[in-house]
Amino acid sequence: MSQSHALSDDQVGQELKKMTAFIKQEAMEKGREIEIKADEEFAIEKSKLVRQETSSIDTTYEKKFKSAQMSQQITRSTMANKTRLKVLSARQELLDSIFEAAEKKLGDATKDKGKYQGILKNLMLEGFYALNEPKLQVRGRKQDYDVLKKAIDGACKEYKEKTKKEISASIDEAHPQPDGCAGGLAIVGGNGKIDINNTFEERLTLLKDTSLPSVRLTLFGKNENRKFYD
Repeated sequence: MSQSHALSDDQVGQELKKMTAFIKQEAMEKGREIEIKADEEFAIEKSKLVRQETSSIDTTYEKKFKSAQMSQQITRSTMANKTRLKVLSARQELLDSIFEAAEKKLGDATKDKGKYQGILKNLMLEGFYALNEPKLQVRGRKQDYDVLKKAIDGACKEYKEKTKKEISASIDEAHPQPDGCAGGLAIVGGNGKIDINNTFEERLTLLKDTSLPSVRLTLFGKNENRKFYD
């Protein structure tokens, strides 16, 4: 009975081949699954690394870009300030040269004695009205004393006519204007304690302060950066 169910060598070989083929097939499928899974994990890890590197590169680039922008802004600001300072310096040099030229010509006003006498009279009247005292002294240049006396007479007369007040003025010969004075005078009151300086040099100094804005406007035009005006 047992012999009838015994497998021949050929049958055993065939069965072994089937089993081997099945095991091999299973192994191949399992290997394929592992390979696919490995490829997926590799792709995921690769994508993660790419994103990380891309993010790192973007961050580095953004930092460098911001740094470059800041450096560029600083450079522009520095250049703008240097240019502005050069422009301001050139403008100031021009203004200084204008007033220096005017200072050199101050003495020209004394050449015409008639006109100079009128100038001295008006400068004197300005001091008379400001001090409002009955007795004053006038300090002028020694070479102007003759013209100065005539100017005093004219100023006192006009002052009396305008104010209906008496006034007398004399030349303070003990304190003449220093050598080099271009012209003009000073009016002294308050028993010698009050001095109104109306020399040409002082009037030019005052003119620098009062007329400088209009001179700038005439020469350079309106300042677009200025928001407030007097």
